[in-house]
Parts: sequence; C-alpha cells; structure tokens
Amino acid sequence: MRDGPVSSGDLFVFYGLLKQGASGMPAHIDRDAAGEFLGPCRFKGTMYDLGGFPGVVDGDTLCHGVAYRLDHERLALALDQFEDVIPGDPENSLYRRVKVPLLDDAGKETGEKAWIYWYNQPVDGFTERQDGNWPLDAGRARKHG
Repeated sequence: MRDGPVSSGDLFVFYGLLKQGASGMPAHIDRDAAGEFLGPCRFKGTMYDLGGFPGVVDGDTLCHGVAYRLDHERLALALDQFEDVIPGDPENSLYRRVKVPLLDDAGKETGEKAWIYWYNQPVDGFTERQDGNWPLDAGRARKHG
C-alpha cells in the first residue's frame, strides 16, 4: 500500500531525521504529543546518505529504525509534508509512504507492519550506508517546498 489513509494507532518506522533526538529533526512536528516512540526495530532496504539526510530504497540490508505509534492521525499530513509526499503526484514526490513488515534483530518478521518513508528518486551518485543505520548526529535540516 502506498500513500494510503492513516489511522490512529498505525505504526510508523523512522530511520533518519524523524528519529528521537536526531539532529535536523523538524521542530514544528510534535511527535511526542501525537504518539509514542516504541523503541528500536529493523526493516529491510538499502539506505543512502543523500547529503545530510537518509533515504531507503528496496534492498536486503537489515536496516535500523525506531517504531512509533501514531495516536492522532492528523499528524500524518505534517509527516507527509515534511517528507515531500505530493498527493496525486507520485513521480515528483521525494518520498512515498509505504507499509513494510517490521523485523527483529535476527531479520525475522514480528507480525507487525508499519508505514515508512521510502525514497522515491534516483540514488545514483549517493553513498550507501552499508550498516543500514543513520547516526543521530549526522542529519541536517532539509528545506521544504
């Protein structure tokens, strides 16, 4: 499912600037008031350093993320805007919101699925993060449209 409706109680997995304590995180999005960080999780993909923020595309690396339960669905619009998800224009969206299975540290599915912001542009020329883990201090604020 891509960019579908979000409901209160849905899980998200954050792997970059939206992680708790990440440098470059958006100050205008109050994640603590609209949900709860549940702790570390894993997912499969290939993570790239896009110049101060990460992007994940299809791949087999066991990547690191933080699970988050969204308690107020209205926050989803702000998250989509931060990630430059353009409604009705998937080709020009920087990210797409998709559902992925959450995994444990061994790479086995936990039975839960979560929304994740999947990078939606070419990754040519960007450096792959071999460990699939974006450091909290590596980010910088992105400009938004």
